[in-house]
Amino acid sequence: MFVGVSMGYDDSAHRRLNPLTGEWVLVSPHRTKRPWQGQLEEPDRTSLAAHDPDCYLCPGNVRAGGAVNPDYSDTFIFTNDFAALLPETPDLPPVTDELLVAEAEPGVCRVLCYSPRHDLSMARLGRDRARGVVDAWCGEFADLGGRADIGYVQIFENRGQVMGCSNPHPHGQIWATGSVPMYPAAEDLRQRDYLARNGECLLCRYLARELAEGERLVFRNGSFAVVVPFWAVWPFETMILPARHMGSILEMTPAERDDLAEVMVRLGIRYDNLFETSFPYSMGIHQQPVDGRDHPHWHFHLHYYPPLLRSRSVRKFMVGFEMLAMPQRDLTPESAASRLRAMAEDHYLERG
Repeated sequence: MFVGVSMGYDDSAHRRLNPLTGEWVLVSPHRTKRPWQGQLEEPDRTSLAAHDPDCYLCPGNVRAGGAVNPDYSDTFIFTNDFAALLPETPDLPPVTDELLVAEAEPGVCRVLCYSPRHDLSMARLGRDRARGVVDAWCGEFADLGGRADIGYVQIFENRGQVMGCSNPHPHGQIWATGSVPMYPAAEDLRQRDYLARNGECLLCRYLARELAEGERLVFRNGSFAVVVPFWAVWPFETMILPARHMGSILEMTPAERDDLAEVMVRLGIRYDNLFETSFPYSMGIHQQPVDGRDHPHWHFHLHYYPPLLRSRSVRKFMVGFEMLAMPQRDLTPESAASRLRAMAEDHYLERG
């Protein structure tokens, strides 16, 4: 029975397998003792106004493409003015060499503003407003997933300049693609294979193991659990897993939508409190494809990939060995979970 730290893996280099993708990660916990003389990120200490007249996502403002935002009071969704995918994509010329393969990729890119407030984030929305975001996600998944030209709907958020976010206004994106993208396709294959071989869902089994051991569990509520995955790559990477088997977010009951909103807010607060900064991350929901096939093996989940390593100034870089061989991490997932568990759930900006 492998239980991480309690088995002595906290001091020895080893590698761990991600059963969702088949990829390995090298864990080198002894490297946490090394000095750091590399790049230091500037912590985000920006004090934002509730409304920024120069923000292209705030209510009533002009967007970069020339459209004017309505005076919205809740969530607001629009088609990205500079979309990476377009619904009408011409067919490409045929490729005759199997080493040079290309094909057209139609799709839709939408932006979802979480709130009219420019100065908030998911961590500070509160459960009720976060529930509005969950409802908007469900509406978009139902709408885009019902189209014949769409095979997958990817919901995600990039938070913070270090993650390439160009606007601090609380928002995320929904990209719907004709094909199933590489990472969800890998998870689809591995989950399908696990169910065929074992007669049970991979993530149902994994979550039961995490709840039983508790070492990588950060917290849970009535419907969801937050864990640092055993195979985590990023220093404080987490997954949000529904307690019961659901293939997509559309299967949630109203109470489960409330619980998902609550768990995202609570996790966001813990992240911000960890280094007392606006914690950057990329978050994405992985759920069953909408390609017309049956997917009983799918257990939807949320991935959080934050880059900060030692402090609000030191980030993890994926370079060298990570780019050419396999990912590597210094902080064990068990240590990361312990630190996140210890965080208070009152936001540091709202104390006192």
